Amino acid sequence: MSSAQSHRNQIKVGILGATGTVGQRFIQLLSTHPYFVIHALGASSRSAGQRYGKVTKWKLNTPIPQEIGNMVVQECKPDAQGFKDCGVVFSGLDADVAGEIEEAFRSANLIIFSNSKNYRRDPLCPLIVPLVNPSHLSIIPHQKKTLGLEKGYIVTNANCSTTGLVVPLAALEKAFGPLETVMVTTLQAISGAGYPGVSALDILDNVVPHIGGEEEKIEWETNKILGGLNSSNTEFDLHSTESTKAINVSATTTRVPVIDGHTGVVSVKFRQSPPPSMEEIDKAFREFRCEAQELNVPSAPPQAIVVHDAPDRPQPRLDKDIHNGACVSVGRVRPCPVLDVKFVCLIDNVRLGAATSSIMNAEIAVEKGLIV
Repeated sequence: MSSAQSHRNQIKVGILGATGTVGQRFIQLLSTHPYFVIHALGASSRSAGQRYGKVTKWKLNTPIPQEIGNMVVQECKPDAQGFKDCGVVFSGLDADVAGEIEEAFRSANLIIFSNSKNYRRDPLCPLIVPLVNPSHLSIIPHQKKTLGLEKGYIVTNANCSTTGLVVPLAALEKAFGPLETVMVTTLQAISGAGYPGVSALDILDNVVPHIGGEEEKIEWETNKILGGLNSSNTEFDLHSTESTKAINVSATTTRVPVIDGHTGVVSVKFRQSPPPSMEEIDKAFREFRCEAQELNVPSAPPQAIVVHDAPDRPQPRLDKDIHNGACVSVGRVRPCPVLDVKFVCLIDNVRLGAATSSIMNAEIAVEKGLIV
């Protein structure tokens, strides 16, 4: 972190859905953050008016920060105490309530960085994986102008499994040009279902070969994230113009008895022929760098992609905590007899796959002058 960063005035932030799985991770990550200070906590009306420590079933392996435990929870309304003073509001709300609440906050000229799915397909909202496409933040002035807002806007981060997939795909595109086909099968942790999550009778000694809506998210989001903006920064190309033909993405998603850490088994076909060698692909993964690293924001990992040489890695239990859960692990890089290359990737689904992405996106927005 630069000297200027370490001496900046901290920005007050709010957290929506503060008692939930992602909300708890927001609190853990933001409680000692150099840019941000937690100022307001929002949850359901059942929790509003009570101390956070009293109403939260804390599930992390670090204690609730004392000052946070004593804060009074507010309803998720922009006029609730504290929110109007926030420079940014992080949303970990469930999708069934997030849409209206986040829109109300944006309409009140508050800045929302959301982990929810509701605005990912919105043509005005950037869908940002911070290790891949922070350039999409350039659409924010158009979003504000279109909606007649002086300050408020919404930025979303991607589905957790999509995030783990697109980071290595971005490294391959950066090194070798457009991709033609991607096939991925995910082995997703139970924490991705939130708390209390999947019934023990359903998940113990079992693999559930279906997660509702998840496959469609991966197949669609990948092209928005790896696409670009038009020259006026007013429209996403979604990898669908003639020069940026859409990637054919096929996803199968499964739930496995792992607490944290989503694994993806991936095969890729390049548009270039002949395809790059395995040595060139391995080098592209190892040398991949992103804008978050160049900006040196606090949550950026020293390595965006960690490549494992051992034939039985990455593994969720052993590798999800590398770089504080802010990177993607890749291993078993080898030729694919059907497409061109296949590999295994791993992401910490509640950090880089959720809260860390929103926080890093906001850090990048600070550095770009979009949050003050």
